Amino acid sequence: MLIAIVVILVILWFLGYMPLTGITIPNISLFAINGHTVTLWELLILLVVAWAISILPRPLQAVASILLVLWILSVLGILAITGLPNIIVLVIIIGLIFSIFL
Repeated sequence: MLIAIVVILVILWFLGYMPLTGITIPNISLFAINGHTVTLWELLILLVVAWAISILPRPLQAVASILLVLWILSVLGILAITGLPNIIVLVIIIGLIFSIFL
């Protein structure tokens, strides 16, 4: 089950944050908060990460929850560091892969 979540998260990350040149997928903006638009891809990534957090063991749930809060704050523009949402999603993916082998 955790492997399926990792695959879904990687696909969403590639299609949402790293657009491929041959594939054109519309980036639908749902709403704007604080001048930053929240897209459908970001909402889907949020749902998949929340799903993954519910499956992880207890110590990893705490770490993933903190990363999720940081990701939400960076997407909404409260933490204005360039590229932080991408880095946090990558760390979550790497952490999920690490938890598979644990």
